[in-house]
Amino acid sequence: MKAISVLGSTGSIGTQTLEIAEEFPNQFKVVALTAGRNLPLLVKQIQKHTPEVVALADESLLPELQERLNSLSKENRPNPLPELIGGTDGLNTVASWDHADVVVTGIVGCAGLLPTLAAIKSGKDLALANKETLIAAGPVVIPELKRSGSRLLPADSEHSAIFQCLQGTPWAENARLSTGTPTPGLRHIQLTASGGAFRDWSIEELEKASVKDATSHPNWSMGKKITVDSATLMNKGLEVIEAHYLFGLDYDQIEIVIHPQSIIHSMVELADSSVLAQLGWPDMKLPILYCLSWPNRLETSWRRLNLTEVGNLTFKQPDTLKYPCMELAYSAGRFGGTMPAVLNAANEEAVAQFLQEKIHYLDIPKLIEHACEKHKVDIKSSPSLNDVIAVDKWSRKEVKIQAKKSKYQIPLSGL
Repeated sequence: MKAISVLGSTGSIGTQTLEIAEEFPNQFKVVALTAGRNLPLLVKQIQKHTPEVVALADESLLPELQERLNSLSKENRPNPLPELIGGTDGLNTVASWDHADVVVTGIVGCAGLLPTLAAIKSGKDLALANKETLIAAGPVVIPELKRSGSRLLPADSEHSAIFQCLQGTPWAENARLSTGTPTPGLRHIQLTASGGAFRDWSIEELEKASVKDATSHPNWSMGKKITVDSATLMNKGLEVIEAHYLFGLDYDQIEIVIHPQSIIHSMVELADSSVLAQLGWPDMKLPILYCLSWPNRLETSWRRLNLTEVGNLTFKQPDTLKYPCMELAYSAGRFGGTMPAVLNAANEEAVAQFLQEKIHYLDIPKLIEHACEKHKVDIKSSPSLNDVIAVDKWSRKEVKIQAKKSKYQIPLSGL
């Protein structure tokens, strides 16, 4: 049985991880949780999984959590109650909890960076769902992985697909997981993308794009920020940077392919020109389960993939004019150093400004490009963690300043 620590237990990745733990009680035991502000859901999770320790990012909420647990009836109250801790130190404690074998990193954004690094330094294996760990801080994280021997197991569907396809290849046999070590035998990676909300829109039609349009994904329901990233294709650009660090390939060897059906989750091309693909229904539980069970596979009763039901699988190259964020990500990745951290932070802030209807959809790549261009004179090629945190803060501030100069200063919902 593997003991699991879940960072961000009330979010999408966290709740699905706990569902897996419930489905496989003889395989996984939840020993530690962290959460944000959703205390009612957290209390239910504590009741079901009886973790040893629980941390809240906002430590001011600890008394309320304690009161909620104390008010439970005797038959519904966990015995013993978990240790309750809070703040950054609390998150780091849960991330490096002694009894945990695997840490699932489901905290969104750079808020998840410090606890993820704490888990790495303590030598834990990580089911990595927090993209910022490698995108913003790859130059910091890779040396820590080499020192600690910790392994990053990709929990998002695209990188999990690549990881699964590489099992049994020279990469899996010779390269330590997630230390950016290239291995002969792996020629190219193809990351598949749905194309997002605007995949069938023309460039001219994007002038009328509203928040409602950008947050209406054609395939599935996700959070607003990631849905906008899917619309701009920045999500794939960020995944290209992450794949560079995970699998040790140059950026010219990592491609993006539009695949509207979202059945093939990614592909790898090997030295002999063979192409291997991982297929499945769009469901995050499968890559999470593989992270937790690796190197084994567990039998499930989940819905089988029926390709005759799917019908057609189609592919096309992404339009670089329609998706400028994709090219910005490639450029930032090639610059390296602190540039991907600036890109990531600028994107987060630009998307936030758009969701608040303070800028237009087409302003998102403009604001990101401005921040990246301005950072070129200050780029650090071998940054420290403090450098990464500093440029993240600077980039967000710079985007806010430039957003006020946007030509779109009226509510967009009525356009």
